[in-house]
Amino acid sequence: MCAFIDAHKDTFGVAPICRVLTEHGRPIAPRTYYAHRSRPLSARALWDMTITEVLKRIYDPQPAPDGTPSRKAPESLYGSRKMWAHLNRQGIPVARCTVERLMADHGWAGVRRRRKVRTTVADADHPRAPNLLDRQFAATAPGLVTVADFTYVPMAGGWYAYTAFVIDTFAGVITGWECAASKQTSFVEHAIRQSAHYRQRQGHPMQGAIHHSDAGSQYTSVRCAETLCGSPRSV
Repeated sequence: MCAFIDAHKDTFGVAPICRVLTEHGRPIAPRTYYAHRSRPLSARALWDMTITEVLKRIYDPQPAPDGTPSRKAPESLYGSRKMWAHLNRQGIPVARCTVERLMADHGWAGVRRRRKVRTTVADADHPRAPNLLDRQFAATAPGLVTVADFTYVPMAGGWYAYTAFVIDTFAGVITGWECAASKQTSFVEHAIRQSAHYRQRQGHPMQGAIHHSDAGSQYTSVRCAETLCGSPRSV
């Protein structure tokens, strides 16, 4: 609380700040503030200031004299646990709880890895087509081989969006795609249908072309087989 008053007293004055804090349930009298400021700093406070300066150089480095932003050290990606271990390796015997507290007080945090999303989930009840390509994806003409797959895109708030696509391997052209908030069979069907319409307009109907995909349940489902209209499937 005293640090807050220190930061704003030049603008608002000590007494008005104390009055507003008291009105909002954080009572403090001006004489209490001045008494606190007149006392010498404790050993813990001095140690906190020392560690804070070390952390600040890592997480919030000062810009260069010409105003160019300073490049952060790789350690700025560390969370409190790794930062605690790093400081001790550097010969700074700080407690882990101290690092956690100071980082939380200043809003410093490491980068968290997102959880890995599994997109290929096989269904044992679905028949699996043979592998007709054996990783030989090259085609001698358009419309002979298409490859389908889908991936995920991380969104804000920890959500994910999914994108399905179909590629003609002759020229690497995306002939169909679809985005969705869930990885249900219907969204890969839409990409396949869009690819079929594109191929029809180009004079390369789907029938007879090899359609290769992974062994995910979306692509081995009966609905997907019906959407392919008899096109040979390869997994």
